[in-house]
Amino acid sequence: MARVVGLTGGIGTGKSTVARLLTERGAELVDADAIVRQLQAPGMPMLAEIAKAFGDDMLLADGSLDRKRLGKKVFADPEARTRLGLITGPPIVAELLKQIDAKRRSNAPLVIVDIPLLFEGRGAAAYGLDGVILVYAKEEQQISRQIERDGATPEHALQRVRAQLPIEEKRALADHVIDNSGPPTETEAQTNALYHLLTT
Repeated sequence: MARVVGLTGGIGTGKSTVARLLTERGAELVDADAIVRQLQAPGMPMLAEIAKAFGDDMLLADGSLDRKRLGKKVFADPEARTRLGLITGPPIVAELLKQIDAKRRSNAPLVIVDIPLLFEGRGAAAYGLDGVILVYAKEEQQISRQIERDGATPEHALQRVRAQLPIEEKRALADHVIDNSGPPTETEAQTNALYHLLTT
């Protein structure tokens, strides 16, 4: 049975970078965001439910979900965020559990389950995880990275950060922390050491 470890962080902390580094070293990945995109593809029941709940203007001309528009709405409105969670949560969790179970039975040296909002949601116990890695960066870095990467305004970037559990609280809840507030070489060195720890 493979060891299964959660991977989480805050927006702009560099979680995707650490996920890539871990898979390059041999870890298998279960990606919650990829599952979300799959379940929200045109023609899928979840997309129809979202359009019904939030309006057809949440769809682009090709029928796909306008993620930026929906994101702006739910990050600014806690009630809308709750409503979206009720639509998306159960099917996403069911598919995550299915994929985790399949990977756990594999001969993978390590299975990483990338769940951005792990601590805000059901938590590690609900997925049977053997531990949680947090990718950490300071709040000001989370904001500046969104501005550089996404072209977000400082206000919108801050709003997205504050819609999540504070990064310092997440740090206290995690079993392992990779500090991505420094240069990439430091992040890579920490990831190498953690991969070795988790696979030996």
